[in-house]
Amino acid sequence: YLKISKLALAFAIIHSKPPGKSSKEYTEHLAKTLCEQDFGWKSKAEALEAEVLRLRQELLLNKICPRFRLENATSAETLLDQERLSPPNCSSQLDDSGCDVSNDCAFDSLGTASDFSQPEHNVDTSSRWLERAPLLDLRCTHKEESLAASVQFLQHLLEIRKLSEGGILQADFTEMDNDSFTICNSVSRLLDGLTVFYNNPKIPVSNLLSEAIRVLISLITDSKLSNHVLKNCFKKLEEFKKNLIKIILRSSGVNRFQALQAVSHTLGLLARNNILRNSLISLLLPKVRQFAEQLLEAHQVQGVYDIAQYENVSSLCMILEQLLDTEREGGNVASSDCDGEAKIKFLKDLDQIILYLSDEFPLFSLYLWRVSILLNSAQVQ
Repeated sequence: YLKISKLALAFAIIHSKPPGKSSKEYTEHLAKTLCEQDFGWKSKAEALEAEVLRLRQELLLNKICPRFRLENATSAETLLDQERLSPPNCSSQLDDSGCDVSNDCAFDSLGTASDFSQPEHNVDTSSRWLERAPLLDLRCTHKEESLAASVQFLQHLLEIRKLSEGGILQADFTEMDNDSFTICNSVSRLLDGLTVFYNNPKIPVSNLLSEAIRVLISLITDSKLSNHVLKNCFKKLEEFKKNLIKIILRSSGVNRFQALQAVSHTLGLLARNNILRNSLISLLLPKVRQFAEQLLEAHQVQGVYDIAQYENVSSLCMILEQLLDTEREGGNVASSDCDGEAKIKFLKDLDQIILYLSDEFPLFSLYLWRVSILLNSAQVQ
């Protein structure tokens, strides 16, 4: 049947080809036309899916709080419209090697241990960092529109939460459990948008992306909404953290350091949630240990190692140390849900590794030693 169909198609093309064109040229033309039609249908399907999600979002908001009006909460759309009409100038900070220390703000974005240990309901530090972030000449694309729609919906949820907490509105957040698809899909689109941005470190931060980070941190640190988000989107959040860690390790551009600071800072902000902090520690421990073993092997055989990855892994060590220090100061290290097996594997024969590497790689050895001290102090407690 397939052979007969192909033969019939060949005869149809030969008989219908216009004069002046060979059968091969006409066949290629038809194939190109069909591919364009397929792409068009795909775009239409994506647009319809986005519209269905938008309607589901409006329906869910109306179920949670029928009195809530959407007219006054359009900051995500406003940010996108502003950037279309008057795109801001890009910062010149990323034009150099990223190593200029004359501008303190360029190196502030990583934050300090005190930034990570602030109360989970306080996001002022992240807001200040986002406000001073460089801006982006944001061209309107499908990805930005999808991100804006997700940010806007989640902004509405946070606004309803704020108004209901003040007694201004009556809201029933149990409806979120009945429609987990809408919450999960909205958060997933937001995380996908952030991942696309972080995979292009040459692009400075736009107002829309800054707002997306702010909304994400507000969601995972809100006393009520965080439970719904973690319940429905924990796997997606784990995938997002793994992607950020991969971006840090694999980055090799000359101008990567400021971009990596932004990624590191976002990981630190995610760690303001206790559950996400514990899982992040469990993700970082084996990565740092694996690199230490690879570095030791290369050192023993006088082999080559990836210098860029050696520089990048320092960021992971700094994040890990700050997270463990936050746990220790909060008295949560001994009783945390962080994977105990990961701690044991990390500490196994670590003193010998530090001893072998200390002469050739003193800074990395110091990082390992400080992390081991924090983990050992947890075991003592």
